[in-house]
Amino acid sequence: MARLLPDASRGDKSSGPQVTPQYWSVISPSSLARTTFLQVLAGQHICIPPTARTYPYLSEVSESPQYAIKYVGFDAERGSNVGGTSVRGAYLSARYESRREETDFSVHDYLTGHTELNALEHGMSDAEKQRLEEVVHQLNLRKLMSMPVANLSNGQTRRARIAKALMARPEVLLLDGPFMGLDPNTLATMSKVLMHLASQQQPRLIMSLRPEDGVPEWVNHLVVVDDQLRVLAQGLKDEVFELYQNSAQGTVAKSILEIAKRGQNASTQVKLSRDGFRKSSPALPPGETVVDMQGVKVAYGTKVVLGDWKQSVDSEEKSGLWWSLHRGQRCGIFGANGSGKTTMLSLITSDHPQTYSLPIKLFGRSRLPGPGQAGISLFDIQKRMGHSSPEVHAFFPKGLTVRRAIQSAYADAPMAKPKLIEDSRQRVDACLRWFARELYPTQQPTLIEQLDRSLEESSSASQQEASRQKYYEATREGEDLKWADDMRFAELSFSNQRLVLFLRAIVANPDLVILDEALSGIDEVTRDKALLFLSHGENVASVVQGEAKESSISKLGKVVFGGLSPEQALLIISHSKEDVPGCLREWICLPEPGEGRAPRTGALPGPLDLNPRCWDEIWGKI
Repeated sequence: MARLLPDASRGDKSSGPQVTPQYWSVISPSSLARTTFLQVLAGQHICIPPTARTYPYLSEVSESPQYAIKYVGFDAERGSNVGGTSVRGAYLSARYESRREETDFSVHDYLTGHTELNALEHGMSDAEKQRLEEVVHQLNLRKLMSMPVANLSNGQTRRARIAKALMARPEVLLLDGPFMGLDPNTLATMSKVLMHLASQQQPRLIMSLRPEDGVPEWVNHLVVVDDQLRVLAQGLKDEVFELYQNSAQGTVAKSILEIAKRGQNASTQVKLSRDGFRKSSPALPPGETVVDMQGVKVAYGTKVVLGDWKQSVDSEEKSGLWWSLHRGQRCGIFGANGSGKTTMLSLITSDHPQTYSLPIKLFGRSRLPGPGQAGISLFDIQKRMGHSSPEVHAFFPKGLTVRRAIQSAYADAPMAKPKLIEDSRQRVDACLRWFARELYPTQQPTLIEQLDRSLEESSSASQQEASRQKYYEATREGEDLKWADDMRFAELSFSNQRLVLFLRAIVANPDLVILDEALSGIDEVTRDKALLFLSHGENVASVVQGEAKESSISKLGKVVFGGLSPEQALLIISHSKEDVPGCLREWICLPEPGEGRAPRTGALPGPLDLNPRCWDEIWGKI
């Protein structure tokens, strides 16, 4: 690492031989490893010995790493604030309100640092104005300058945050997961923007990638890091790929690079998907209607953000969005960043104020009472929905213990006292116990790992009965889960925080589970385990070489959480094929803003990772 930043330096182009610029990326399946690596480059963390980390070029130009290196991370902690003011507003539904507050700062305010009330007047110098013009042009922000930051889409917010970092004229820009959560079209656009920035070498660009992101063609140097924070390989991209392509089977570096090489086109020829579904798996029969939208159209003044089209309904052209979701259905909402997915979802969760006036029914009832029918209350909606998203993550109280964070699924609000009965306590314990290895990594085997070993060594019925009794005694007092009462949500890694919120969304067996980019940023192994748990609960321990392995808990008949039931509906929003559950069977893809065409809809024959062409069909590429 001591050589990495000097090698990425611009050098003197006025004389001497021309040196090919180096464009570095750090690739790892672990979000913690990626973030920690970039933080080390930025001068964070204690270095032992101190002389092992040096910045020769910065020393030559007399600049401190603190000012010359800028880090931009795209997660709930680092991405939700603008100069101390929340980008998304003071509360979850604030971003959908038409009335603007004094603290709803525009992109121009954000870039120029005017994000405080009653701030001292500061006129921009000519140099600052020129820099602002350059940055706005580089990142194509011209049309967004007067827009409140809270109204920006995911991709637009990322461009604005990169622009903010560029305003400081850093020598090095570290981007942590710039492609995470972007739709394929926005991802391609962002890659071109970053390629342009990197080619100018002002600043030098180093970014982190997940293996499933693939490696952009313009990146020519790689650092491969495993989930134990060990650097497995580094150097020229082609040489790193060639070295491990010819290496022995089963190496960690090789598996990471194989996924990276396949990138978004990754697929595998196996009997079952990673979460236990066959290539051809029929959808469940639909039950009663959970969500019903009949001609929904959301507008702010003259600007229509959802429903600016006509749909064919019963052989008749009708305006607005016509769409329904039923029990048993597993449906995905897709579309480019800014197409209205979040707005559509906010109508379903009733976070959007226009839910009251639009033709929407939730669980067969409107928000406002009608003739002979009572309206549905917000508390009833929250009780019947489980919701996890980056917005929920940004607003979730970080001081709760891990147990209370999951138990809050049974409360009216995260900080309210949960209403627990024995069944709900057992379900929370089941979630904690299943993911104990991820949430509380120790050298000691977890209770489930001990049970697995015990059953593997047991051959007789009496030995299995002894294992069952031992498991019952160990879980009766919950001694193995004491850590969940002591560890705070804030102490968890970003990946594990997302995991806890995912478990919170599903633990209470709600009528509707909503996963809006819920698994974005979760480590690859944890994500696959979470997807398997979503569909099969404690019944299936893993899928190995296309075969489902029954869990020890299932063998003992002690299953408490069995996964999604046929009475539940599932709603997914994701821009990454790898984050989509294998149970998804219906989809709707919203048009890009201003297109005026109706949404496309369709059905899947089976899981996406075994039917990769369906992903291109969803996005209109075939």
